[in-house]
Amino acid sequence: MKQVVIWISALAVGAVLGLLGLDWLNSAADFVATIYTRLFQLLAVPTIVLAVVTTFANFGSKGTGRIFGRTLTYTLLTTFAAAAVGAVLYVAVSPSSLPADAIAQGNSAVSGASNLTYADHIIGVVPNNIVRPFLEGNVLSLLLLAFAVGIGLAKLPETDGRAAVIRLLTGLQELLFLLIRWLIRTLPVGIVAFAAQLSAQVSAGVVADSIGRYVLVVIGGNLIQFFVVLPLFLLARGLNPLHVLSRMSPAVLMALFTKSSAATLPVTMESAERRLGAKSKVARFVLPICTTINMNGCAAFILVTSLFVMQNGGAPITLSTIVLWLLISVLSAVGNAGVPMGCYFLTLSLMSGIGAPVGILGVILPIYTIIDMVETAENVWSDSCVCAMVDGDLGELQSSEI
Repeated sequence: MKQVVIWISALAVGAVLGLLGLDWLNSAADFVATIYTRLFQLLAVPTIVLAVVTTFANFGSKGTGRIFGRTLTYTLLTTFAAAAVGAVLYVAVSPSSLPADAIAQGNSAVSGASNLTYADHIIGVVPNNIVRPFLEGNVLSLLLLAFAVGIGLAKLPETDGRAAVIRLLTGLQELLFLLIRWLIRTLPVGIVAFAAQLSAQVSAGVVADSIGRYVLVVIGGNLIQFFVVLPLFLLARGLNPLHVLSRMSPAVLMALFTKSSAATLPVTMESAERRLGAKSKVARFVLPICTTINMNGCAAFILVTSLFVMQNGGAPITLSTIVLWLLISVLSAVGNAGVPMGCYFLTLSLMSGIGAPVGILGVILPIYTIIDMVETAENVWSDSCVCAMVDGDLGELQSSEI
């Protein structure tokens, strides 16, 4: 509780500093915020790889099958629910189309943003070089490598060489978590910088050109998923949502500022193990996977934005269209990496592929920073919920087997 109070106080101090409008202060905040973001991104890559490899190696592919199955089930259920909430809100609010001149201006903002097709996105997941995924921070490629190495170690016969490799990986993981704990102790300084950075952006008019009903649908859907739908999932599994949220609040706050589930992963895992009390083998396996595939906010964004763009292109928004794009948005979100603006560029690729007026995304771009913050916080909250539910299920299953 003391840590949360310190973090909230740092948030308030940073917000006030950002509103002062001092250029040197804003530059200093940007500098510190960038350093903290880079440090967490630095730790995120080895955290993902070591967590998955050691889990598979120590417990074997059979031992993790049950955990993975429940993780995938909860991920698909929560992601589908998020997209469904977005669809219902879109129909209820019914955003109006933008004028043609606004779309034309938006075209210039996205003209060179991304030429990748969704097929290119999928191909890019399969690594052709063992070093490149580490250098690029490609989370999906790293997971593929980690799965392969972890399962390979689990299948190796019990030899001194295998034991030595596993001891080395486990020791590296413990060292990594020590570094993470050290970084978290200094995080109030980073929170002041993040809050000052955001406050300065808002006061400068980043959200002044909001396009009303569309933003209401996107943000409203995220908030409903955050405060209503996900707590209902926890209640259905006999868990107290307030308890889980209070324990995972450092990770949720960190996600809000970094706008990256992957960069937040070290804090998420530390909070799950040390604050929530989740079993290490569950947290270290579930959370890296959820960081990659459990994208509630992304699914809602892809669906709502795709419908909005198609509507502006003159396409009729029928029930069959909504259902089709609901499925597309869920599958696309599962394949998206937890990096800043990942959902934005993925949606841009999808809309480019069907010839929709992508200039709409140029209009959205100035306010996407705020949307991305809310989405990422929701994604990490959903990751936390899935981890808590899987951990609870595992405990129930073990009790029933005794």
